[in-house]
Amino acid sequence: MKMTEKDISNRITQLRLQKNVSEYKMSLALGHSKGYIQSISSGRTMPSLGEFLAICEYLEVTPKQFFDDGSKNPALTQKIVESVSKLSEKDQRLVLEVSERLGKE
Repeated sequence: MKMTEKDISNRITQLRLQKNVSEYKMSLALGHSKGYIQSISSGRTMPSLGEFLAICEYLEVTPKQFFDDGSKNPALTQKIVESVSKLSEKDQRLVLEVSERLGKE
């Protein structure tokens, strides 16, 4: 599936809302004017590659996760993966078993 500029704008908005942050706050946090993210969200402009990577970092997603629109909350998924990776193998298997069981319900 081809991703359009509108899809990119919408994905930034979706992930920003999941993070519960305003366009204004995100713009300033990225070192831009208060309307920077709004101009991306409205489709008036697209970020450069460097800015896109900064946006991903701010939203706590990898570029791969950004483009995986099948993931409902990639930042949360990433935190879960990082947390589980620190567990022993036995505990990881237990987490997997619980996750699979919950997924069936």
